[in-house]
Amino acid sequence: MICVDNSEWMRNGDYSPSRMEAMQDSANLISSAKMQSNPENTCGIMSLAGRNPELLVSPTDDMGKIMTSIHEVKLFGRISFADGVQVAYLALKHRRNKNGGQRIVLLVGSPVTDEPQALKKVAGNLRKNNIAVDVVSIGEVEENREKLENFVKAVEKDGNSNLVTIPAGCTPSDVLISSPIVNEGMGGGGGDFPTGDFGGQAAPPAGGAGSDFGVDPNMDPELAMALRVSMEEERARQEQESASAAPPEALDAPEPLEPVPEAEPAQEPAPAAGGGDDDEALLQQALALSMNDDQADGAATTEASPAMDTEGLDEEMQMALQMSMQLDEPAQTPQPTEPAAEAPPAAAAEAAPAGAAAGYDPSFVNSLLASLPGVDPSDPRIQMALAQIQAKQDAEKKDQEDKK
Repeated sequence: MICVDNSEWMRNGDYSPSRMEAMQDSANLISSAKMQSNPENTCGIMSLAGRNPELLVSPTDDMGKIMTSIHEVKLFGRISFADGVQVAYLALKHRRNKNGGQRIVLLVGSPVTDEPQALKKVAGNLRKNNIAVDVVSIGEVEENREKLENFVKAVEKDGNSNLVTIPAGCTPSDVLISSPIVNEGMGGGGGDFPTGDFGGQAAPPAGGAGSDFGVDPNMDPELAMALRVSMEEERARQEQESASAAPPEALDAPEPLEPVPEAEPAQEPAPAAGGGDDDEALLQQALALSMNDDQADGAATTEASPAMDTEGLDEEMQMALQMSMQLDEPAQTPQPTEPAAEAPPAAAAEAAPAGAAAGYDPSFVNSLLASLPGVDPSDPRIQMALAQIQAKQDAEKKDQEDKK
């Protein structure tokens, strides 16, 4: 049974946020610890103040009812310590499950006005029926110290009762989590929090005995196990990261870069025999210079694709030049001195200018140069070479007309 002091003294704010709310948190902690320590445990809640002590919940294993009753306690009147202990004894006597030990936890935060003789009589009755008592004293610590110590000593049997006094400014739930009231099997006699003595034994570390994560394994073993597993996984992950952070030196060494083959300059085709050798040489020189400039400007493209086939480019260039020369040959072929028998003089005169005009087609040459990769028809040198060819052909055409 957990008995909560709900007198008007519990309104004081010397404990954060108030004595009553601090006691409610302590009651929640104690009830949860008792219920988790054994599946067959039951817990009841009652109030000590008011017109008479009141039983709020008889011993039960329903945590919902227990929590609800704790937070529905109303502040009223003065504490009746001795009467409340007797009501708690009767509630334990008529509990459903008779198995297990019996214990009363008294949360006191106001002056105890009962006479020492009455308290001694009630304590003797509890001792006779093997009922243990745990007392938590807050607020009026010094005023109640003597009465409560004598009461606990009168009830104590084989170290089964405890007294914990909590001074103002401390959080009761933080103190109780490391006290023998929550950690059973450590008690005996009285205890005082400022001296760190609980029942004559040293207080366990905060968070429960044997706890490395701030959680008492006896109160919540599943949470403690989950924290331990999580810590081990985190440690393993950190070790793996530290191992992967130092790879072998072979992996760190940069791979040697293969030299990028330089593009070979375009080979000039052999000059073709005929009257247009000078023109073809100028055109080939202009095309070669234009290709070299394009290769210098597009170095990134050449590095990205070093395997470009320069021989194929030369073949295309030679093919274009040969086509241009073939078109130019009729205009450069000298006319026979004797008239042909197959064609009359008038037809020969008409064919000569037609052949000369067809010898060089600027639009055809420009489209042919534009189709070649790496050749810019608008390059000034190419335009100059084409202009020279055009001027020479015009001069030859004019000479032919003058001869006629």
